[in-house]
Amino acid sequence: MKTINKISFNDIESIPQLVKDFLNQKIEGFEKNTFSLDHFKDQIHLKQNSFTQDQRNILSDVLEKQLSELTLSSKQKENLENLKLPNTFTITTGHQLNLFSGPVFFVYKILQTIKTCTYLKENFPDFNFVPIYWMASEDHDFAEINHFKTEHNYYEINEKSGGPVGRITISDTFFISEFEKEFKDSVFGTELILMMKEAYKPGNTLTEAIKILVNRLFSEFGLLIIDGDSKELKSQIKDIFKDELLDFSLQKNSKEKVSFLTEKYGKVQVNPRDINLFYLSETRDRIDFDGEKYIAVDTNKRFTQEEILHELESHPEKFSPNALMRPVYQEKVLPNLAYIGGNAEIMYWLELKDYFTAVNIPFPVLIPRNSMLFIKEKTVGKIEKLDLNIEDFFGNFTAITNQKILKDSNVLSILEEKEILLEKSFSELKTIAETTERSFGNMVKAEEVRQLKSFKRMKKRLLHAEKIKQGELLERLENLFLDVHPSKTWQERVFNFSVFFSDYGYSWLENCWEEMVVQESKLIIVAI
Repeated sequence: MKTINKISFNDIESIPQLVKDFLNQKIEGFEKNTFSLDHFKDQIHLKQNSFTQDQRNILSDVLEKQLSELTLSSKQKENLENLKLPNTFTITTGHQLNLFSGPVFFVYKILQTIKTCTYLKENFPDFNFVPIYWMASEDHDFAEINHFKTEHNYYEINEKSGGPVGRITISDTFFISEFEKEFKDSVFGTELILMMKEAYKPGNTLTEAIKILVNRLFSEFGLLIIDGDSKELKSQIKDIFKDELLDFSLQKNSKEKVSFLTEKYGKVQVNPRDINLFYLSETRDRIDFDGEKYIAVDTNKRFTQEEILHELESHPEKFSPNALMRPVYQEKVLPNLAYIGGNAEIMYWLELKDYFTAVNIPFPVLIPRNSMLFIKEKTVGKIEKLDLNIEDFFGNFTAITNQKILKDSNVLSILEEKEILLEKSFSELKTIAETTERSFGNMVKAEEVRQLKSFKRMKKRLLHAEKIKQGELLERLENLFLDVHPSKTWQERVFNFSVFFSDYGYSWLENCWEEMVVQESKLIIVAI
């Protein structure tokens, strides 16, 4: 494996402008929430003053209980003990419980979280930094997480859904036997198959499955795994949930930021609701208020104000944060300094800055995660043979393709030469026309537009003709694009980690960790 390029997000056309502006400290009010040692120093001070020893004790107890069924490494045990100490802080990432981890960027964001802790320990040796993976176990959209893809196959699990996905018990294991057929002859295929069978054993919940899988992959790195579906943790945020039910606090306090982001960038990632909570029973249902009663939408459950507040006080575990409330819950129960997430996650976190201030919780440093691309040496050779750069595949590749198709076209050269002559002729004509009556000048301008449009049509038709003539070159370019962008999107959003682990095993994880850049957001391209 050899890293061939690390491209800054600023140089990639498809990275949202909002993310680029955030990274470049161009969004007022967020300058101190970007990655820098000074900002981390400030964040340590803020969290020291806001996270109590009682909260540490609760967190430690919950984690010990949740991780008790796993075999923990010495580094994990050390991190668990350190969490009780006032000089220990967390760096967190979160993700859904996708089948067998889903797309491979799941692995990248966890490795970056781990490496960020190492980097901070080197720079702040008097403090401890613990990497945390927050499981989105309460999400209820099973169709979003019930599948994954490899280079050659699509795998899916079918279970009864409707409630929190983490509570779904595994019974369908057909995908395991199919997966075994694909990977049984791979170098590390047996390891992958055993990993899958252990995690997705019938009777395990999806929460247990992901916990087992993530622990197998990252235990030696010291990663701790937390499940927010916990009465003990939710008991700490009852006051904030109560405020949300009574005063619609998140929407009110994020309105200004949402308006600003919408006006400047066109839209926000997630629009706040009046109430940003769900009610958990056998299902997970959004809570609404009709002016008199609180409603668990799509059920017959109705609560008066007194009843729902009593329910919250007695059973906080029945209340579940939505995507916008989850960051507040997470930052409330963790001694957290920074959150590492994808571009879409960072964009909705930015909506919440004023709400964090209102509920008196420090807003963390936000880190758009690194992306990675693993590309075959053979593909790299093909790209170079066509006199292309890997960066070309992350810009306007249609324009690059058209340039290649028309590169040696004599017809295009003649067309462009005549077009320049035409523009020059009309420039002279317009100068003369200015000395005559206005309507004649307008006619000359209109005729120029008409004739130049003809040249555009001819060039468009020429491109079409050349594509037919040079069909083989066009096919090579299109196939190369699909080698870099399977399913016409970034590789990390399509393939599962098993595609790479099957050939390289844990050394692949170590290589990813080595190549991660924690101080900047980059696309890291590795030839394999």
